[in-house]
Amino acid sequence: MRLQDFIAKCNPRVVAWLSSRDTVGEMAIAGVHSEGIRLTGARADFAVMRSDGIDFATARLVKDMLLDIDADAAIDESVWSGVETDTPVIIAASRRQYKDLLQKLAEAGGKAALLSEALAACLDNFYRSDFSISLGGTSLAIKSNAPLVMGILNVTPDSFSDGGDFLDPGTAVDHALEMAGHGADIIDIGGESTRPGSLSVSADEEMARVIPVVRAVAAKVSTPISIDTSKPEVARAALDEGAAIINDITALSDDRMRRLAAERACPVVLMHMKGSPRTMQKSPFYRDIMGEITLFLRRRIEEAVSAGVEREQLIVDPGIGFGKTVKHNLDILRRLKVLASLGRPILVGASRKSFLGTLTGALAPDRTAATAAANALAVAAGAHAVRVHDVAQARQSVAVASAIQAGQGRGTAT
Repeated sequence: MRLQDFIAKCNPRVVAWLSSRDTVGEMAIAGVHSEGIRLTGARADFAVMRSDGIDFATARLVKDMLLDIDADAAIDESVWSGVETDTPVIIAASRRQYKDLLQKLAEAGGKAALLSEALAACLDNFYRSDFSISLGGTSLAIKSNAPLVMGILNVTPDSFSDGGDFLDPGTAVDHALEMAGHGADIIDIGGESTRPGSLSVSADEEMARVIPVVRAVAAKVSTPISIDTSKPEVARAALDEGAAIINDITALSDDRMRRLAAERACPVVLMHMKGSPRTMQKSPFYRDIMGEITLFLRRRIEEAVSAGVEREQLIVDPGIGFGKTVKHNLDILRRLKVLASLGRPILVGASRKSFLGTLTGALAPDRTAATAAANALAVAAGAHAVRVHDVAQARQSVAVASAIQAGQGRGTAT
């Protein structure tokens, strides 16, 4: 079995973690010798990993190997009663113990060696912090300690929060300039509402709304433009007029869009959605929301790569509000870093969404404070970028959240 096929089958992911940073910091303050800090820090950096569908023999081998190095794994109890069945394997170990486990699995060969490679790739992905996407002749750095802000420009009559506000091309361009002035790293232009219950519009109508705006904005600002569309003809026209990124809520489900992204070598945002905008909020259900989102995005990444899209050009978005209840949205924001197992930058779009209104009672245009809280917590949980209506406020909230995460400002005046 190919490694990528094995990874797609077992969906390895880090589901819980503990950083050694604060432990190491305390030891340094206490004057612990550097070698002691190194050894203890390796044991304090801890991760819980889950892999599904592992054959019973490999699962038992993993368990035995971990017990030998003072770590452990949880597997289906039926495996111990002699039932030859596939099982989830949940490993709890420090990074130092993972190193020993991976070596032992590699030496065992066969499926154990495949699992070793899959776990190693997952861990490398999880602890990766810096990315870069290519925008033609330039590039855009994406760093966990400097989250990007993507400004929303809806050129629609019926978007849930600002429908009709920027339908006039002149007003839309002025708003794009304002967002650029407030420090937007990307301006995301869309011409079709994807609010719950919305109906699709024709490609011709969507192009009539967005193309004049894309053309005008591209001529006036250097800020990269993304085109928010699931239609390949709209994306192609927008790229021709100066857009540099495709933001597709269907995660390149259309093979024509995959071919276009490969042909233009442009960055793509792959978003998770359950159903369609028209149906997605009709009793959405998940058994394991982060596991299911991770597997969905993992498969879409591989489909895109198979079509010729560069892996390094892909960004993932868990799709807050797209086929999710309030609890689902909160679970995603709390456990967002599980998606880091995919090794791609994470974009979160919680801005003004209805779950924030449910929690606060605020109407859509008045959810700025709630959005700021969601964005700050998303950054704390691992988001590399946030998609927002209010760029100036978002710049402040992500700056504070990322500084707290990085532990910046120690020893400075308050």
